[in-house]
Amino acid sequence: MPDLRLAFYQPDIPGNTGTILRLAACLGFGVDIIEPAGFDISDRTLKRAGMDYIAAAALTRHVNWVRFEAWRGTTGRRLVLASTKASGRYTDFNFRADDILLFGRESAGVPDNVHDAADARIVVPMVEGQRSINVAVSAAMIVGEALRQTVWG
Repeated sequence: MPDLRLAFYQPDIPGNTGTILRLAACLGFGVDIIEPAGFDISDRTLKRAGMDYIAAAALTRHVNWVRFEAWRGTTGRRLVLASTKASGRYTDFNFRADDILLFGRESAGVPDNVHDAADARIVVPMVEGQRSINVAVSAAMIVGEALRQTVWG
């Protein structure tokens, strides 16, 4: 099982969170949800999106950013932020097997203090004029590359 983790900062849309949890269950990486979320984590929409895979996902909930950072500080893991403001392409980044890949809120990304706390920042390159890729899709792309580099070879 990969040691890679995906952290989702205050997610807004239960369907995206459910999709990420399903992906995690299928690929074997852990998920950290940094609350507060924009929906009830036990919401039936989340369960519908994640189907029966949610029970198989290694999910850890953190009540807020401060608690998440305290936990991360005990692990020594590197925090890699996916951001449209980053300049380094995710395909050019050298992932580690124990990285935490951080994704922001669908509506607002992450605040400056969270952005500044990241050890590295990466972007999925897009065509000019487009705002952003769905968070679950970009998470799948980046997690796939990280696993290719560290586990799948």
